[in-house]
Amino acid sequence: QVQLVESGGGLVQPGGSLRLSCAASGSMFGGYVMGWYRQAPGKQRELIGRLYYADVVKGRFTISRGNAQNTVVLQMNSLKPEDTAVYYCNAHGIIVTEDYWGQGTQVTVSS
Repeated sequence: QVQLVESGGGLVQPGGSLRLSCAASGSMFGGYVMGWYRQAPGKQRELIGRLYYADVVKGRFTISRGNAQNTVVLQMNSLKPEDTAVYYCNAHGIIVTEDYWGQGTQVTVSS
């Protein structure tokens, strides 16, 4: 029904930047809000933010619409080692109670 595919993860040095993208496909009927989560080793999965309308600014991170249709972007600047985690794209149902998840993309911040 709904497929989410993340891209852009990888290895980056402290202080560097990464731009993660999530492409959504399938029947969503405009009733879903896109967002990003992350899960670091040994920690709970945490919500970074959901994009309801305006860009979401969370300190060093910004969530915005991508240039391609049906995409959402997580821009990460001034990355720190503690940002190392698997980052997940999420589609949260507004009309119906259901969520869809991407497969996750690994972000490693290390020298």
